[in-house]
Amino acid sequence: MKSAQEFETEVLKSIKNIENLNDLDKLRVEYLGKKGKFSFLMQTLKTLEPDIRKQTGAAINTAKQNIEKLILAHKKSLESELLNQKLKNESIDVTLPGRGQIFGFQHPLTRVTKDITDYFQALGFSLAEGPEIEDDYHNFEALNIPKHHSARAMHDTFYINPTTLLRTHTSPVQIRTLKKQKPPIAIICPGKVYRCDSDQTHSPMFHQIEALYLAKKVTFADLKTLLIQFLKHFFQNDKLVLRFRPSYFPFTEPSAEVDIQWDTENNTTDIKWLEVLGCGMIHPNVLTQADIDPEQYQGFALGLGVERFAMLRYGLHDLRQFFENDIRFLAQFNA
Repeated sequence: MKSAQEFETEVLKSIKNIENLNDLDKLRVEYLGKKGKFSFLMQTLKTLEPDIRKQTGAAINTAKQNIEKLILAHKKSLESELLNQKLKNESIDVTLPGRGQIFGFQHPLTRVTKDITDYFQALGFSLAEGPEIEDDYHNFEALNIPKHHSARAMHDTFYINPTTLLRTHTSPVQIRTLKKQKPPIAIICPGKVYRCDSDQTHSPMFHQIEALYLAKKVTFADLKTLLIQFLKHFFQNDKLVLRFRPSYFPFTEPSAEVDIQWDTENNTTDIKWLEVLGCGMIHPNVLTQADIDPEQYQGFALGLGVERFAMLRYGLHDLRQFFENDIRFLAQFNA
């Protein structure tokens, strides 16, 4: 039987030739494992005389501790070499050009909304907002659309219950403001609205912007002047041709739709028109609902779809692209 000192000498010689952690662990198991050589030595102690057993056991433990220290020291050395090699292989050349930093950008609908509201705010209009979950009164009845009115058939409404719904337009913000504030009033109301409609040019959720101006001696001429200047500014075209067509909205009287002359390819015999917004003078019944005397105050209101204006500005034909979250599509507007 080899002595513990001989095992220690063997380990000392063998460990010098070990260059990886896997082989080092095999050496540890061979000598210090449960079935290793030192376990066998410890089992033989019971065959020795008591005096010799004590002395031999102490020698075995000393040799075992020395071997444990040798293996631990060599393990740390191998781990350090491995780390240094890894750092060397993964080192970064700081002289290489950087990848650049990608900045976030505004969604095209957000940008168009901001451009429009900024224009009206520069004229003195205040920003106003209201709840998207509305009651029947503010969404319909207070806007001269009673329960029996046929105009309700124009709205495919998302009802939550018989008296609560997702607002079909931003006009409820106008009636809420009329009830809270005293004239003169000038507000611009952007926000989400909801209708049961979905195709290439319609979405169940879309964005509207409405404006309202109420004061004394306000006329349709004031409304027309404002819209002409606004549309020329938005489309950046001082020669933009507009027309006002008589129309019907329950909450305005008289009412009109505004068309812009479209691309005719210099063909004056084939003039094309595109409707872009609706407008009109505030109906006296709406003012009465807000306890405002229609004989003393007059005003106008206008409403437009943000998606339509964005599609016209950027030359798009399918508004669903705005909501598909394709980064490649949205990144085009980061100019």
